[in-house]
Amino acid sequence: MDGIGTVFGKQRAPADAIQVTPDDGERDVPANAGLEVRVPDGRLESVTVVRDQDAREHPVPGRISTDGLSWEPDDKKLALAARYVVDAVALDGHGRRQARRTTFTTYVPDERFIAYVTPENRSVVGTGMIVSLEFNREVKDRAAVERAIKVTADPAVPVAAHWFGASRLDFRPKDYWRPGTEVTVDLALRDVQAAPGVYGLQHKTFGFTIGRSQVSLVDAEKKTMEVRRDGELVSTVPITAGAAKTTTYNGKMVVTEMLEVTRMDGATVGFTDSDGKGEYDIPDVPHAMRLTTSGTFLHGNYWASTDTFGKANVSHGCVGLRDVKGGDQDTPARWFFDGSLIGDVVEVRNSRDKTVAPDNGLSGWNLNWAKWRAGSALR
Repeated sequence: MDGIGTVFGKQRAPADAIQVTPDDGERDVPANAGLEVRVPDGRLESVTVVRDQDAREHPVPGRISTDGLSWEPDDKKLALAARYVVDAVALDGHGRRQARRTTFTTYVPDERFIAYVTPENRSVVGTGMIVSLEFNREVKDRAAVERAIKVTADPAVPVAAHWFGASRLDFRPKDYWRPGTEVTVDLALRDVQAAPGVYGLQHKTFGFTIGRSQVSLVDAEKKTMEVRRDGELVSTVPITAGAAKTTTYNGKMVVTEMLEVTRMDGATVGFTDSDGKGEYDIPDVPHAMRLTTSGTFLHGNYWASTDTFGKANVSHGCVGLRDVKGGDQDTPARWFFDGSLIGDVVEVRNSRDKTVAPDNGLSGWNLNWAKWRAGSALR
């Protein structure tokens, strides 16, 4: 997305190569709407669907048809008050691998609100993980909602809340979590009034564990990335960052998604040519790790020449590591991907761009502790 370099003669993949119903980003989907993944030719290699409901993630079982052209869930009825994430990988009629990720949310009964929570229950995450709640309705009484949510740690550290607008609430400690910390999130939202006549549905407790520390420092000027684990420098990797007209954000960013392969289309993040088509459209970007909601990734790059890395910044804002098509060889991108966790920190310095906004992904570490605490409704 926000960060592909020049595509050297790469053919553009058709926009509808992998068709998912309901549409990406659709809201208030009824329970009887049905869920289907389809390709017009070629075959589906894999389809993974996860349902996020009551702050817990549930795999959605299903099967690919015998002709390989479609996938349907075993249970045709969708769950209400849930968010669905669909990941599909397919080979088109010419044998080219393509990937697509879509999300949609189902209808929430009137006068009720719920929170979609990051990270998932029982996960092991990096030391930069921020607990983030996205509400399906605007919250008018922020103090009442914040008071009903408790985030605690063992060993204990102070944890503070920060509101980003009326529908997002994040929690973090002053500094990165210590490895081995057990974090518990209590959602006592049932019957809490968020707005006139709008009451909460959830009463759940879940937790996650902080794994080893990994903080990677990208120097956009030197075109290198220093990878430190538990404070020790383990490798310095050559990279390519944003080109002069499409620079990479500075600041601390957190890995929020890890995709073995994904499609990146410039049109989805505003990089279009004079005909309105994406400046790039690569269906099989390997080892992709999302850093911002707006589309900044750290990902493998197989289309740039090997002497690009460490020598030139050519991307549309992402950080690229040398890789091969298919991502199945021992490359810097694969090494970094295999050793990373959701919640790891990637910090960019010396780029000719602004500091990433604290609500763009899980970038709240760019606020100092005083400013972070000032965003609480209970201050």
